[in-house]
Amino acid sequence: MKIIGSDYDGTLNHGGIDDKKRNAIKKWRDAGNLFVLVSGRGPDGVLCLREEQQFGCDYLIANNGAVILKPDGVSAFEARCDASLAVPLLEHLFSVGCTWAHVQTAFECRVFLDEKDCTEPWHYTLETMPEIPYFTQINTQLPTFEESAGVTASVRETFCKELNPLQNGECLDIIRVDMNKAKGLYILMDIVGAKYEDIIAVGDNINDRDMIAEFRSYAMETGVEEIKALADFIVPEVTDLIEKELAE
Repeated sequence: MKIIGSDYDGTLNHGGIDDKKRNAIKKWRDAGNLFVLVSGRGPDGVLCLREEQQFGCDYLIANNGAVILKPDGVSAFEARCDASLAVPLLEHLFSVGCTWAHVQTAFECRVFLDEKDCTEPWHYTLETMPEIPYFTQINTQLPTFEESAGVTASVRETFCKELNPLQNGECLDIIRVDMNKAKGLYILMDIVGAKYEDIIAVGDNINDRDMIAEFRSYAMETGVEEIKALADFIVPEVTDLIEKELAE
């Protein structure tokens, strides 16, 4: 049994998901292997993707490794951050140029700097934000890659003992300090009884770095240079990876 841990945005969803990709994933799974989505998106987001795009998937790893969902969507693992970190982190993000942040917690929660941007019942400001029991990820987005890199460095310096900020293009995902996509795959290995050599990672962006560096790996041709330099192989599409691995 082999396990492909695939990023979604820019990797599996590179130019869309068509029947060629769906059929390749089916062929991979029919051969007794597992196909696992490993995304920075939240649990609800990855579940919606699977249903909307109709591709086969055995496990879904969300929030950059902080949440693992079983095939039926039930949580198998959560790396929760202490709720007391949320407000200081949000205050810091707003102080360095962010205008909103999405809090992945037990309920839908997006916090805005300006009250005029609160257009939905689940939108809040720091003053109106309800008490949260925990969070698995707080994410935001900056106008440019360079600004996102600067805020990532600032969060890392300020919260280095508690939180792990992961840049993903213009986006920034912040999770528990001991978590990343590689850690999520290690935890999945224990859940399914796999071995290190069974894991194959594929990605394209900076938040994929840990799993690309840790496991036998592929990078997308369109990926950032840092990730392509770390990967063992470079492919134009996930289907090329599957064909290569099935042939070996």
